[in-house]
Amino acid sequence: MSNRVYSKEELDAALASMGITDQTDVSRYGSGHINDTFKVETKRGVRYILQRVNTDIFDPVLLKNNIMRVTTFLKEKGIKSLEVVGYENPWRLYAFLEGYTSVDLVTNPREAELVAGAFAKFQNDLADIPPPRLDDIIAKFHNTVYRIRLLDEAAAADVKGRKANVAKELAFVDARREEAAKIVTMMEKGEIPERITHNDTKINNVMLAPDGSNVVIDLDTTMPGSALYDFGDMVRTSTAAAAEDEKDLSKVYSKKEYFEALVKGYLAQAKFLTETEKSLLAFSGRLITLTIGIRFLTDYLAGDTYFRTAYEDHNLVRCHTQFKMVESMEEQAAEYEEIVRKYSK
Repeated sequence: MSNRVYSKEELDAALASMGITDQTDVSRYGSGHINDTFKVETKRGVRYILQRVNTDIFDPVLLKNNIMRVTTFLKEKGIKSLEVVGYENPWRLYAFLEGYTSVDLVTNPREAELVAGAFAKFQNDLADIPPPRLDDIIAKFHNTVYRIRLLDEAAAADVKGRKANVAKELAFVDARREEAAKIVTMMEKGEIPERITHNDTKINNVMLAPDGSNVVIDLDTTMPGSALYDFGDMVRTSTAAAAEDEKDLSKVYSKKEYFEALVKGYLAQAKFLTETEKSLLAFSGRLITLTIGIRFLTDYLAGDTYFRTAYEDHNLVRCHTQFKMVESMEEQAAEYEEIVRKYSK
């Protein structure tokens, strides 16, 4: 979310371009970090979500194409999804999901199971979307080989003179280089299929209704990828015992009971998975957590140009937290693999 202040005239004009002229209130809404989001109240009592796409990050034409294809396809299948009311780049208007709520953090295993099932169903629902291929909204988004290359370049440039501070962190990555290429290599060889994936599988991107139904939202990074990337990021975010920037690493670990809940919920819905994909579910958590840690380390070396930081070493602290999570998953690898086998039967 930008810090830009929008005038009433700008907001009114955006709504008018999509046929809404009876708004009574337009106010900032949600906790998203990328787009500018507003809740719209109208005289008719109908509510909407108005968003301005961040065109510094997204190609608005490609994004609109993907959003419209995905939401239209799901609607035609009778599957509840975001309802696009209007789309006039860079603005778009969604129907408000009345009666649905979300939470920002997973607080118990049952929530982990629900979020995993929701994203697995989302992938399953899109498994038969017809050609052409969806556009790549952010190229090589979870490609660990690419992320390591960017790290190497940032370390070589060392624009802030920080490389000397991170010898241990760079060695941590070096020790895992070969393993980190596994999914990329297997996809290139056709051993793992390309899927339509969400790529931002946090619990607050699942809206829940009292009857237990759910709707997956924030579809901006829905594009071709690996199902393992989606599951891996769920493991990274939903099993974490501490915040992403916790300084006390003794508090940082991956919670096994939450991992089991994720596996249970995911495999109950992910009917499309191959045996090879299933065999890599536990590994995917370690891989994506390593990848995010690499991205934080890269940004630290580059001078904190991508992630918003609150203090000088914020990205390095985030990197430490991710790498500690990787170590925790490595220590529990045998148990995590056994959990996957248990629910794969």
